[in-house]
Amino acid sequence: MDDAKPTILVADDEQATLKYVAMNLTARGYHVLTASDGLEAMRIFRRTIVDLAMLDVMMPGMDGFEVCRQIRMLSSIPVIMLSARGRESDIVEAFDCGADDYVTKPFGVKELLARVRSAIRRSTGKAGPETEPVSYGDLVLDHGARRVWHAGQEATLTSTEYSLLSLLARNSERVLTHRFILESVWGGEYSTEKEYVRAYIYRLRSKLNLDSEGCDHIASMPGVGYMFRASTGDQAQTTDPAVRAQEPVRTAADHD
Repeated sequence: MDDAKPTILVADDEQATLKYVAMNLTARGYHVLTASDGLEAMRIFRRTIVDLAMLDVMMPGMDGFEVCRQIRMLSSIPVIMLSARGRESDIVEAFDCGADDYVTKPFGVKELLARVRSAIRRSTGKAGPETEPVSYGDLVLDHGARRVWHAGQEATLTSTEYSLLSLLARNSERVLTHRFILESVWGGEYSTEKEYVRAYIYRLRSKLNLDSEGCDHIASMPGVGYMFRASTGDQAQTTDPAVRAQEPVRTAADHD
């Protein structure tokens, strides 16, 4: 993205909500494209460069979940789901489809803008000064390019998935609380949304095949959080001494 405000695709069959969201985003300088159903949303997405998508869950023709799945097949842009239903099962399904956030209606302007800023910040965040990939046993992270390989195979992760994995790996062998993870990856306004972490950890394990025997780098600490373990207990290895000496981006002690 350049210095101009990002382009946001908003899809909702409720015209009042569509107008409300579009008006407030436009007033803050965002370029907004609107769609009244899922099929129209995909038509717009396929012919236009979009930086973020906001999708209503319940739409005619193609619901928000399916639109999110199709977007994920083509792009890793942030996706925020909008819904009047706040059930945990719906939130988990949204994350399983590849969504980055889930906002329950009704919502205020401040919350709307905060969610958008957080999603854009995660998708454009700086990775840090590393210039060489770092190996954690059979898992390799290139923090500069935000790419990851497991057992020699590159995995396709969304921006939020990579941010979570990177946070865990940078703090290898440290127990990170749910709150710390949420505030570090999603932002302070998400500090109580534990289902976000659970859903994303599940997705990471599935995409990287970390749940197979002997490959579970991400250890669950029931009631507390998660800890990243290097393969066979080894510390992270790299050929660059500056990378080995770098301090973690944040530590669990910052919050607990």
